[in-house]
Amino acid sequence: MPSDIFVLVPSYNHARFIEECLRSIFAQTLRPRKLLVIDDGSSDDSVAVITSVLRDCPFEAELIARQNRGLCATLNEGFSKSDGKYFAYIGSDDYWMPGFLEARHQLLERRPDAVLGYGHADIIDENGRSVTSSATSWGRWARFPDGSARAMLLEGRSPVSPTVVYRSLALEKVRWNEGARLEDYEMYLSLMDLGEFAFDPRVLAVWRVHAHNTSKDVDMLVEEVIAAQRRNRHILGLSEHEMGRAEARVRFRGARVLLQDGKKAAAASIAAHNTAGAGSFIGLASFWARMCVPMAVIDLVRRSKSILVR
Repeated sequence: MPSDIFVLVPSYNHARFIEECLRSIFAQTLRPRKLLVIDDGSSDDSVAVITSVLRDCPFEAELIARQNRGLCATLNEGFSKSDGKYFAYIGSDDYWMPGFLEARHQLLERRPDAVLGYGHADIIDENGRSVTSSATSWGRWARFPDGSARAMLLEGRSPVSPTVVYRSLALEKVRWNEGARLEDYEMYLSLMDLGEFAFDPRVLAVWRVHAHNTSKDVDMLVEEVIAAQRRNRHILGLSEHEMGRAEARVRFRGARVLLQDGKKAAAASIAAHNTAGAGSFIGLASFWARMCVPMAVIDLVRRSKSILVR
């Protein structure tokens, strides 16, 4: 029997990856209510690949192929066509482990006050090789909360999008901002006060990073997060002084990400101008200590953690 989870795949120029994404949905231990794929004006062979693969779908599926309107518009369109108790979407270059939907369904059924369920993800490159995992990578994703998401979001951190399943009743009260470049962060701000974020520490999703990911542009991400916080200042309830401190935290976190990526000069420049964002003397000292550690050592530690978690 199909479940009460409606699944959307927003597709855009991922002909190379879309089959793996779709077949991971077919393989779910809990079948979706329906699968909707919206191709957002791809210029590659995505539509042909999707059409062929969907012939093997063991449950109801539909493809909409249209001109490009952007990811947020695609998400809003997909949700407007959904009719499930829960709504999940996954990018056409990512994929789920077989038990993903079943685990999220169980989590949200146990947590009626939660607006969404989320968890950890493995991160791979465009060739399918392991890069790291949000469960082990220091600094970038650590300390995902279970319950209130306010502190996480104020720091500029947010769930990894392919790990999220939403409660539809909550999404009916908000929409993705079609003018934003960073689609999910502002949605999380809108949902923050509507209920809890239920966290499952297991790794049940895979996020693919490659040259075209917006997540590769740290400067853009930082500025988009700050702009979203300012647009939603009424939700956050921050004074101008508190807003400035929040911006410093977001910028300092951006410096940490740049440092983790080996961009030490850029990281040092941002950190030096946003020391208040470190949160404590220990946090600041830890950052500058890591600046002195060769990247070869950091990469070795990261790879060893990735191996151990498997």
